[in-house]
Amino acid sequence: MAAAVSTSLSSIFDLTGKIALVTGAGGGIGLQIALTLQQAGAAVVLTDADGTRLSDAAEQFGVKPQVYQLDVSDSKAVRDLAGKIDRCPDILVNNAGVSRAAPTRDTTDDDWRAVLSVNLDGVFYCSRTFGTLMAERGSGVIVNISSMCGEFVTRQQSVYTAYNASKAGVNMITKTLACEWARSGVRVNAVAPGFIASEKIVNFPKDVLAQWCDQTPIGRLGQPHEIASAVHFLASEASSYITGTILLVDGGYTCW
Repeated sequence: MAAAVSTSLSSIFDLTGKIALVTGAGGGIGLQIALTLQQAGAAVVLTDADGTRLSDAAEQFGVKPQVYQLDVSDSKAVRDLAGKIDRCPDILVNNAGVSRAAPTRDTTDDDWRAVLSVNLDGVFYCSRTFGTLMAERGSGVIVNISSMCGEFVTRQQSVYTAYNASKAGVNMITKTLACEWARSGVRVNAVAPGFIASEKIVNFPKDVLAQWCDQTPIGRLGQPHEIASAVHFLASEASSYITGTILLVDGGYTCW
């Protein structure tokens, strides 16, 4: 049996000297993730499809981050970004995502492609570009933001065929890349949030929010910082023996 290795608790969570690229960082969960990673010592690179949101988000950082407007569904734009930043990031957080609710019969081709192109294609394009560079270098971490709806269908998400399919795909991309790149020094995991009090959700009708809380064992919505903390853990050396994992952060919702 190998001897135990003594490691400082603070050091294994420290991201000093690391570069972290976060997509969809113009607000909500993505912005909180970027703020948390910077607080942990990382130099952050923010990307978002909305340039105005991106500029506003950058103002919230003590140390100004690099910012790039990016449509993750554009594979060429993703490849071009790799040539613009200082060096290949040590941490990639694939957070950008969209959703459109409609019964399947009312889901148009454009609706389907709009969701899949960002949620699934975007994760693949960013992982392919930056993960390949990480593997060539011999180190790196990718954290994908999935959803508990990638594992099962909630009653509230029964009209989210495209969204649910995209998140299930994110889970399989995560597991497949984890296996492909494990021996190259690259870890790939995903965080799967439950109902989180993001800017999109808090404006739902109060009776809907109350129902979600009642159906969650902890009895409340999650907070963006609770997702960001999970990402920080997976991005740090504290999770050095974890890869291919889908970490549910859902207040126990999926335990019922």
